[in-house]
Amino acid sequence: MIAAFSISPGTSDDTGGVAEAVARAIAVVRASGLPYETNAMFTNVEGDWDEVMGVVKRAVEAVAAVSPRVSLVLKADVRPGRTGQLSEKVRRIDDLLGE
Repeated sequence: MIAAFSISPGTSDDTGGVAEAVARAIAVVRASGLPYETNAMFTNVEGDWDEVMGVVKRAVEAVAAVSPRVSLVLKADVRPGRTGQLSEKVRRIDDLLGE
């Protein structure tokens, strides 16, 4: 499965930023050893259900350690038996577009 998720603290720093709290979540993803991609709005992580949901839970807990409230947006593509889809899904589209 691939899960795209965004975690944000309910509070911000004195400039309105949330980068430090979000970095705690990304550190959890990186330490997981699962394939992932991070962009400006979401992090995509790939693995089996329990692995991915465990990472998401630990990432939420990491942000909750510095914020009394946490927002989580989660979207999942559950396709058992498939791996390597972080890059394959994009490659299929690029192939169709001739890129």
